[in-house]
Amino acid sequence: MPTEPAPEARAAGPAPYPVPDAAAYLAGGWRIERTVYDLRSGTEGSFRGTADFRPDAAGAGLLHTEEGELTWGGTVHPASRTLRLRPRPDGTAEVFFADGRPFHDLDLHTGRWCAVHPCAADRYRGTFTVVTADEWRLEWRVGGPAKDQLLRSVYRRAPVTP
Repeated sequence: MPTEPAPEARAAGPAPYPVPDAAAYLAGGWRIERTVYDLRSGTEGSFRGTADFRPDAAGAGLLHTEEGELTWGGTVHPASRTLRLRPRPDGTAEVFFADGRPFHDLDLHTGRWCAVHPCAADRYRGTFTVVTADEWRLEWRVGGPAKDQLLRSVYRRAPVTP
């Protein structure tokens, strides 16, 4: 799973909030606000929903599920995705697609991480920035022959209900 530093990400945005254990930090419920830009067509959409990081019944780690509504081209569609997060003893983690294929590594020790994932001829570059104990941001830049997109997400911890 290729990864590389993101020096340009360090200079922009809020100061990172260091996280010693990625899985422990992410565990629980989050609210998501995402903007999706198709840079080729100039189209903009949005996703609003929730993310849950819960124990994975299929094995060690957390099951990361997102559910919500994608607004695209004036139409609202239900949208969801599932990932698996396997923690490592050093506080980092490996992220996998729901079917077990590797996606990327995740190291939030400094509060910021850049992950790269090749997908056919396209390249996904994700920048994770932890802002506070209850907020983190994720930006995916997707480029290649099939896609030219920018996805910006803000995750805010959902209130715990009794």
